[in-house]
Amino acid sequence: MPTWDDVARICLGLPATTEGSTRGWRQWLVRTKGFVWERPLGKKDTAELGEAAPTGPVVAAYVPDEGAKLALIAAEPDVYFTTSHFDGYPIVLCRLDELDERALVELATEAWACRAPRSLLAEHPPPV
Repeated sequence: MPTWDDVARICLGLPATTEGSTRGWRQWLVRTKGFVWERPLGKKDTAELGEAAPTGPVVAAYVPDEGAKLALIAAEPDVYFTTSHFDGYPIVLCRLDELDERALVELATEAWACRAPRSLLAEHPPPV
C-alpha cells in the first residue's frame, strides 16, 4: 500500500516538479500547475458517496479528459471514483491504499503530462 511519501517520491522524480501545500494538504506541481494532490473528502462528498465513501487517504489527479476519467472509474471502481464537485473536470479521485506502485506511477506520470508545458514535454516525453 503506497503512502504519501511514495506519492512524493514518484512525483518529485518527474522533471520540473515541486511539492507544496494548500490548506495543509500536500500537492505536487509541474512548474506552477498542480497535477496530483491530497484530497480529503468533505462532509458533502461523504454524504454524496454514502456507504461507498472511502475512509482512507484520497489522492486527486489530472487525467487527459473526462472520457479517461470515466474509463478508469468503470474499469476499477474500487480504486477510482469521483464526486459531483469534479463534474466537467478531467480529474479523478483515487483510494491511495488501493493503488499499487505501478498504478501510482502511471497515474502520476499521466497527470504530469496533462499539466506540463509543451516545451517540457518535448524535452521529457513520458513513456508510452
